[in-house]
Amino acid sequence: MSRTNYNTEAWPMRLQRFMAKAGVASRRRCEQIIEEGRVRVNGVPVTRQGVTVTLEDVVTLDGKRLQISANLIYLAMNKPPQYLCSNHDPQGRPLVIDLLRDTVNERVFTVGRLDYLSTGLILLTNDGEFARKISHPSSRVEKEYLVETRKPIPEELLERYQKGLQIEGETYRLKSYRIKNARRAQLVLEEGKNREIRRVFSHFKIALRRVHRVRIGNLWLSNLPPGMFRPLNRREINRLLALADQQERE
Repeated sequence: MSRTNYNTEAWPMRLQRFMAKAGVASRRRCEQIIEEGRVRVNGVPVTRQGVTVTLEDVVTLDGKRLQISANLIYLAMNKPPQYLCSNHDPQGRPLVIDLLRDTVNERVFTVGRLDYLSTGLILLTNDGEFARKISHPSSRVEKEYLVETRKPIPEELLERYQKGLQIEGETYRLKSYRIKNARRAQLVLEEGKNREIRRVFSHFKIALRRVHRVRIGNLWLSNLPPGMFRPLNRREINRLLALADQQERE
């Protein structure tokens, strides 16, 4: 965890950047939230991009005022199944951030996502720039998953996946894999699109028993129990950022 000074920020500031720094979500997701009509500046709804705000402006999301926190939070969690990686769900399903409410007072969001049923390593922060660097496709930060299926996994499937698959107009590509036994494999992705592993295996009519993320970049889940979380130390944060910067330059 580190400190920043609210008054030394560069003002005026783009609205989506302000929202990311206030711990709402990544800048890309904040742009979507603006377009959804959930944001007001000084009581006026904002739905277009390019709006800037100053230190004196009052910004609200769903009626709640947003402010940039002086405390930057970086957490690793072992996500349990049936929790949503979002700060808002119209269906009222359990959220990952619900697991933090009794411990973490700052508003945080997940860095990228694991789908509702998937489990394993997820990062949470209120640092929008950190989230952008780690999750942006250009950073090519590896994500490693343990996949368990209900019937044997044909190696031909994984070979085709590694070469690149077109499914319903979307391209999916596996970076590497390791078969552990007939129904278990370790898969490494770089971009990791929404529900990618589930869509690929569903395309080949192979039902999944488990999708469990064990690594992001050089950070491993290790023995963190399901539903529990821990703060990242400064060395872990710096190593993740350095890895993302290195991949962007290559």
